[in-house]
Amino acid sequence: MLRILDTRTGEPVPAAPARRGLTRIEAHASGLDPTALRVLLTADLLVRALELGGTPVWTILTAPRDQPELRTAATHLAIRPFEDDRDVASGLGEAQVIHVARWPTTGGREVAPEERGEGPLAAVAPVEWAGSQPSLPALLADPAALRLALLCVPRHQPARLDGSALDRAAGQLADWRRAVAGWARHPSRPVPEPVRGRLRAAWEDDLDLPGVLDVLRDVACAPDLTDGARFETYAYADRLLALDLARDLGTPA
Repeated sequence: MLRILDTRTGEPVPAAPARRGLTRIEAHASGLDPTALRVLLTADLLVRALELGGTPVWTILTAPRDQPELRTAATHLAIRPFEDDRDVASGLGEAQVIHVARWPTTGGREVAPEERGEGPLAAVAPVEWAGSQPSLPALLADPAALRLALLCVPRHQPARLDGSALDRAAGQLADWRRAVAGWARHPSRPVPEPVRGRLRAAWEDDLDLPGVLDVLRDVACAPDLTDGARFETYAYADRLLALDLARDLGTPA
């Protein structure tokens, strides 16, 4: 079962209701910036992880400004669309709400609604740039690389990015896509249960995406796995990661 760390209490809590009722994910973004995109990405990962576990999920975006631009940027990052109106959920047996927002700041200010409302708060640490921050169009020039770069950092730790970090992510993506395309030429084999267990244990532990990526790196070089099993493992993990790892299938070797 997926458990997340509730920032309000410091305790891990189940992200899915006990009776498999609907979970509502509320993403709170104060404006259009890289940290807001990380908040939306975290909400998307929660949705995908819950759905993989069989929990129905409904997501909304709360943003006082720049909402159309946030939705457009989210689409570039392969983030699933947010619903427009929370009233859509009426009558669907909603059982739990999870708030996703940037890490609460200190100082004398009014407490934000997502910090005092019902349901656990999955706080997201800020994105910090070394040097001058690129414009949003430049940042989204390779959205999959940005998505991977953010997945490499636990959500409760600041994501310190620069051009080199994005280049490394782009290089890793190219390597994985090339490998997946090659493995797809071999007979398919099921995802080994120990590997499936490691993947689920990682993402169900407070969305430990770096742990998921470590499993994929191990699978790529494990001597006892067939290429068909490697392919199915990467395809399975990509249901959560949404990195389009099978993009290069059918291209020349």
